Amino acid sequence: MNTPLRVLIVEDSEDDSDLLVRELRRGGYDVQFERVETAAAFKSTCDSQDWQLIVSDFAMPHFSGIEALSLAKKKRPDIPFIFVSGTMGEETSVNAMRNGAHDYLVKGNLQRLVPAVQRELRDAEERRERKRLELHVNQLQRLDAIGRLAGGVAHDFNNLLGVILGQSEILLDRSKDPSSVHGLEMIRDSARRGATLTRQLLAFGRRQVLETRVLNLNMVLADLEKLLRRVIGENIELQFQTEEKLCSTEADPGQIEQVIVNLAINARDAMPDGGKLTIATANLVLDEAYADRRAVVKPGRYVQVVVSDTGCGMDQETQARLFEPFFTTKELGKGTGLGLATVYGIVKQSGGYIWVYSEVGHGTAFKIFLPMVMAAAEGTQYAEPTDQVPRGSETILMVEDDASLREVTAEFLHSSGYTVLAAASPDEALRLSHSHAGQIDFLLTDIIMPKMNGRELATKLSESRPDMKVLYVSGYADGIVRDGVHGKLDDTLAFLQKPYTRRALMRKIRDILDSHAVKSLADKR
Repeated sequence: MNTPLRVLIVEDSEDDSDLLVRELRRGGYDVQFERVETAAAFKSTCDSQDWQLIVSDFAMPHFSGIEALSLAKKKRPDIPFIFVSGTMGEETSVNAMRNGAHDYLVKGNLQRLVPAVQRELRDAEERRERKRLELHVNQLQRLDAIGRLAGGVAHDFNNLLGVILGQSEILLDRSKDPSSVHGLEMIRDSARRGATLTRQLLAFGRRQVLETRVLNLNMVLADLEKLLRRVIGENIELQFQTEEKLCSTEADPGQIEQVIVNLAINARDAMPDGGKLTIATANLVLDEAYADRRAVVKPGRYVQVVVSDTGCGMDQETQARLFEPFFTTKELGKGTGLGLATVYGIVKQSGGYIWVYSEVGHGTAFKIFLPMVMAAAEGTQYAEPTDQVPRGSETILMVEDDASLREVTAEFLHSSGYTVLAAASPDEALRLSHSHAGQIDFLLTDIIMPKMNGRELATKLSESRPDMKVLYVSGYADGIVRDGVHGKLDDTLAFLQKPYTRRALMRKIRDILDSHAVKSLADKR
């Protein structure tokens, strides 16, 4: 089967043009061509099709080959340009090559035409591939830089939001005035929305702490089906195409659910008049050839999730900025621009890759590749937490270098029945522990603090108080994960993300204390 080839021929002689076309066809090309012989015709025709090759005579009555080369370099610099002429001398040919021509041949001796075309088409493809790789690398570098900035900002905001959220909860408990209650509820709810935004920024910056489990993504999708049908509405058909014997992957189930829901919401918004949303899963073994072609996935074994829609699609400019935080094509007030940024961060922090293909008017497909693991998947169902705030009577050493947040957290603990030893720094915590004659049951410590971090403090305290339980809190992942800032939570550590509510903090503390109490009782038996 002949190879399709679209050629723009700049030639005033129809016979010479026919000779070129016959030679290319003998060389195995199915040639589609157009012949022009004036500058005006060249300009209008150059953009009319996706030409793969330009072949030009050098000397013509109304249009010179040098003019054609100059116009081609301005309008279509990526297309190979070959001179075929009987009048070009050696010096002229060398100058033409310096000006951007890719080769030159002598009319009447076209034996080199097909090999030259094969070489130039191959080189042109390699140049396009290098350019695409460079653009991809530049985009990744830009996203990484934005992610570092976003993660740092989110970390600072978390302490501020923690104080606002905590004080509003404390004042709501004390207030008896209905008008004050309404205002405090507005403050609390706004702080919660702010906390959601900071979590999204942390996800994009890959500064979240992942509590990973071995998952079967088919089970995750089954648990999400009812929610997805509510989210997308009745005018959109939801279809699952899942591989029956899907392998497992290791990820945070809550974060993966967020990825699927965010992609479903974007698909819904791209189909205002209805359409089809398809979610497919598959086992994939990707070789080096595939990885090189896509430029985003390393060779290996993956579990793939594809979320595709039949919506309006996106142009190349939109796709280039798709995962940037706060970039959105929606109307003002209709979106934060953090949904896909969150998706990108979660997938990358989970060790995976995400790739998008879209055409205007023909829909969009997001492909997610998560590393395959050879282990049995755990269940994905969770028990619904109760609204009751747990209480206790143990002694807690609390370490927080932010004065306002330290005051709020101490109030949370006091109001729930605990005895609190509050420290502003690791050094003060060590002094309090040394001077306290009684038992200290629990250490609640921030991770990121000057001079000594929370994990180092816990290690020092464990020398004299080996039975003390520990809960780490932080605005982001630094210092808590086992594989660097982009890693996952060490299975031996308990962690709570800032900003936290009183209920979340008290429940976490109670769960840790009670689980250790049950274990101790079992060990004694």
